[in-house]
Amino acid sequence: MDKITVWIQSYASTEFHYNTYIVSELGKLLLLMGALIALVGVALIVAGRFHLPLGRLPGDLTWRGKNTVVYFPLGTSILLSILLSLILFVISRFRK
Repeated sequence: MDKITVWIQSYASTEFHYNTYIVSELGKLLLLMGALIALVGVALIVAGRFHLPLGRLPGDLTWRGKNTVVYFPLGTSILLSILLSLILFVISRFRK
């Protein structure tokens, strides 16, 4: 037999098994990410109802052209970065 035939026979005889631990952990991760996205959505809805000025802070840049609008929320990004850093810092302190 030539090498290709031996390789095809050995490849066809192998069985692939899913690692159930990895699959279950992936499922948990997907559920966690879905819950996180849902929480962010609820937070945005609440922020809209209370008329919080997210997106209209000083430092948010807007350029209006003839047919286009370019918007870069720099101030909002910095504020959210600081808030998330503080929240994650507090959570990491409680996990120890």
